Amino acid sequence: PLREALKVLAAEGIIELLPNRGARVRQFSEADIRNLFQVISGLDFVAGRMVCAVITDAQIAEIERLHLEMYTYYLRHELADYFRLNQKIHQAIVDAAGNPVLSANYANLNAVVRRLRYSANLVRRDRLGDAMREHEQIVDALRRRAGGELGMLMYEHMQRKADAVCEYLAEHIS
Repeated sequence: PLREALKVLAAEGIIELLPNRGARVRQFSEADIRNLFQVISGLDFVAGRMVCAVITDAQIAEIERLHLEMYTYYLRHELADYFRLNQKIHQAIVDAAGNPVLSANYANLNAVVRRLRYSANLVRRDRLGDAMREHEQIVDALRRRAGGELGMLMYEHMQRKADAVCEYLAEHIS
Protein backbone atom coordinates (compact mmCIF):
# COMPACT_ATOMS: atom_id res chain seq x y z
CA PRO A 1 0.00 0.00 0.00
CA LEU A 2 2.84 2.43 0.74
CA ARG A 3 4.46 1.89 -2.66
CA GLU A 4 1.14 2.44 -4.37
CA ALA A 5 0.55 5.63 -2.37
CA LEU A 6 4.00 6.91 -3.33
CA LYS A 7 3.28 6.16 -6.98
CA VAL A 8 0.05 8.14 -6.77
CA LEU A 9 1.81 11.10 -5.13
CA ALA A 10 4.53 10.95 -7.78
CA ALA A 11 1.92 10.85 -10.56
CA GLU A 12 0.29 13.93 -9.03
CA GLY A 13 3.65 15.73 -9.03
CA ILE A 14 3.80 16.13 -5.26
CA ILE A 15 6.84 13.92 -4.69
CA GLU A 16 9.77 12.67 -6.73
CA LEU A 17 10.73 9.02 -6.66
CA LEU A 18 14.51 8.59 -6.52
CA PRO A 19 15.83 5.22 -7.74
CA ASN A 20 17.40 3.27 -4.87
CA ARG A 21 17.05 6.29 -2.55
CA GLY A 22 13.36 6.60 -1.77
CA ALA A 23 11.16 9.64 -2.29
CA ARG A 24 11.27 13.34 -1.50
CA VAL A 25 8.87 16.24 -1.68
CA ARG A 26 9.19 17.87 -5.06
CA GLN A 27 11.05 21.18 -5.20
CA PHE A 28 9.48 23.62 -7.64
CA SER A 29 11.39 26.11 -9.75
CA GLU A 30 9.89 29.49 -10.52
CA ALA A 31 9.12 28.24 -14.05
CA ASP A 32 7.29 25.20 -12.57
CA ILE A 33 5.25 27.50 -10.35
CA ARG A 34 4.39 29.88 -13.17
CA ASN A 35 3.37 26.98 -15.43
CA LEU A 36 1.15 25.38 -12.78
CA PHE A 37 -0.52 28.66 -11.86
CA GLN A 38 -1.11 29.56 -15.52
CA VAL A 39 -3.18 26.40 -15.89
CA ILE A 40 -4.99 26.91 -12.57
CA SER A 41 -5.66 30.56 -13.50
CA GLY A 42 -7.10 29.38 -16.81
CA LEU A 43 -9.36 26.89 -15.06
CA ASP A 44 -10.49 29.64 -12.66
CA PHE A 45 -11.23 31.89 -15.65
CA VAL A 46 -13.31 29.21 -17.37
CA ALA A 47 -15.14 28.35 -14.14
CA GLY A 48 -15.91 32.02 -13.45
CA ARG A 49 -17.42 32.47 -16.89
CA MET A 50 -19.38 29.20 -16.75
CA VAL A 51 -20.68 29.33 -13.19
CA CYS A 52 -22.73 32.49 -13.53
CA ALA A 53 -25.07 30.82 -16.02
CA VAL A 54 -25.89 27.88 -13.77
CA ILE A 55 -25.25 28.74 -10.11
CA THR A 56 -28.24 28.71 -7.77
CA ASP A 57 -29.11 31.32 -5.18
CA ALA A 58 -28.48 28.70 -2.49
CA GLN A 59 -24.96 28.03 -3.83
CA ILE A 60 -24.21 31.76 -3.88
CA ALA A 61 -25.48 32.07 -0.31
CA GLU A 62 -23.21 29.21 0.80
CA ILE A 63 -20.18 30.79 -0.88
CA GLU A 64 -21.02 34.12 0.77
CA ARG A 65 -21.29 32.34 4.13
CA LEU A 66 -17.88 30.73 3.61
CA HIS A 67 -16.46 34.10 2.63
CA LEU A 68 -17.73 35.76 5.81
CA GLU A 69 -16.35 32.92 7.91
CA MET A 70 -12.99 33.25 6.12
CA TYR A 71 -13.04 36.98 6.84
CA THR A 72 -13.45 36.23 10.54
CA TYR A 73 -10.32 34.06 10.45
CA TYR A 74 -8.51 36.81 8.54
CA LEU A 75 -9.36 39.31 11.29
CA ARG A 76 -8.17 36.87 13.97
CA HIS A 77 -4.96 36.10 12.02
CA GLU A 78 -5.84 32.40 12.11
CA LEU A 79 -4.01 31.53 8.93
CA ALA A 80 -4.67 27.79 8.76
CA ASP A 81 -8.45 28.19 9.02
CA TYR A 82 -8.38 31.20 6.66
CA PHE A 83 -6.50 29.14 4.09
CA ARG A 84 -8.76 26.10 4.48
CA LEU A 85 -11.84 28.22 3.74
CA ASN A 86 -10.08 30.04 0.91
CA GLN A 87 -9.49 26.69 -0.80
CA LYS A 88 -13.07 25.63 -0.11
CA ILE A 89 -14.47 28.82 -1.69
CA HIS A 90 -12.42 28.41 -4.85
CA GLN A 91 -13.42 24.76 -5.21
CA ALA A 92 -17.09 25.61 -4.49
CA ILE A 93 -17.14 28.14 -7.31
CA VAL A 94 -15.50 25.67 -9.70
CA ASP A 95 -17.84 22.86 -8.61
CA ALA A 96 -20.91 25.08 -9.04
CA ALA A 97 -20.02 25.43 -12.73
CA GLY A 98 -21.35 21.88 -13.04
CA ASN A 99 -18.51 20.39 -15.06
CA PRO A 100 -17.01 17.33 -13.33
CA VAL A 101 -13.94 17.29 -15.60
CA LEU A 102 -13.19 20.92 -14.69
CA SER A 103 -13.74 20.20 -10.98
CA ALA A 104 -11.51 17.12 -10.95
CA ASN A 105 -8.66 18.78 -12.83
CA TYR A 106 -8.88 21.87 -10.63
CA ALA A 107 -8.78 19.75 -7.47
CA ASN A 108 -5.83 17.70 -8.77
CA LEU A 109 -3.75 20.76 -9.66
CA ASN A 110 -4.57 22.43 -6.36
CA ALA A 111 -3.35 19.34 -4.53
CA VAL A 112 0.01 19.84 -6.22
CA VAL A 113 0.29 23.53 -5.32
CA ARG A 114 -1.45 23.52 -1.94
CA ARG A 115 1.67 24.12 0.14
CA LEU A 116 2.87 26.69 -2.40
CA ARG A 117 -0.44 28.58 -2.23
CA TYR A 118 -0.20 28.62 1.55
CA SER A 119 3.29 30.19 1.35
CA ALA A 120 1.87 33.07 -0.71
CA ASN A 121 0.06 34.23 2.41
CA LEU A 122 3.36 34.54 4.26
CA VAL A 123 4.98 37.27 2.17
CA ARG A 124 5.92 40.35 4.16
CA ARG A 125 3.67 42.76 2.29
CA ASP A 126 -0.02 42.55 3.08
CA ARG A 127 -0.89 39.77 0.61
CA LEU A 128 -3.60 38.54 2.92
CA GLY A 129 -5.33 41.94 2.90
CA ASP A 130 -5.01 42.12 -0.88
CA ALA A 131 -6.46 38.61 -1.19
CA MET A 132 -9.43 39.53 1.01
CA ARG A 133 -10.19 42.57 -1.17
CA GLU A 134 -9.92 40.36 -4.27
CA HIS A 135 -12.31 37.85 -2.70
CA GLU A 136 -14.78 40.66 -1.99
CA GLN A 137 -14.74 41.54 -5.69
CA ILE A 138 -15.09 37.88 -6.67
CA VAL A 139 -18.11 37.37 -4.41
CA ASP A 140 -19.66 40.61 -5.67
CA ALA A 141 -19.27 39.57 -9.33
CA LEU A 142 -20.66 36.12 -8.50
CA ARG A 143 -23.64 37.67 -6.73
CA ARG A 144 -24.31 39.81 -9.84
CA ARG A 145 -23.71 36.78 -12.08
CA ALA A 146 -21.21 38.80 -14.12
CA GLY A 147 -19.45 35.85 -15.75
CA GLY A 148 -16.85 37.69 -17.83
CA GLU A 149 -15.88 39.92 -14.92
CA LEU A 150 -15.80 36.99 -12.50
CA GLY A 151 -13.60 34.96 -14.82
CA MET A 152 -11.07 37.79 -15.13
CA LEU A 153 -11.12 38.50 -11.39
CA MET A 154 -10.45 34.85 -10.60
CA TYR A 155 -7.71 34.65 -13.24
CA GLU A 156 -5.95 37.78 -11.98
CA HIS A 157 -6.35 36.69 -8.35
CA MET A 158 -4.56 33.42 -9.07
CA GLN A 159 -1.84 35.17 -11.07
CA ARG A 160 -1.16 37.47 -8.10
CA LYS A 161 -1.03 34.34 -5.94
CA ALA A 162 1.66 32.96 -8.26
CA ASP A 163 3.61 36.22 -7.94
CA ALA A 164 3.40 36.00 -4.14
CA VAL A 165 4.51 32.35 -4.14
CA CYS A 166 7.53 33.21 -6.28
CA GLU A 167 8.31 36.19 -4.06
CA TYR A 168 8.14 34.05 -0.92
CA LEU A 169 10.33 31.32 -2.38
CA ALA A 170 12.90 33.86 -3.59
CA GLU A 171 13.14 35.25 -0.06
CA HIS A 172 13.18 31.95 1.82
CA ILE A 173 14.61 29.23 -0.41
CA SER A 174 17.71 30.94 -1.74
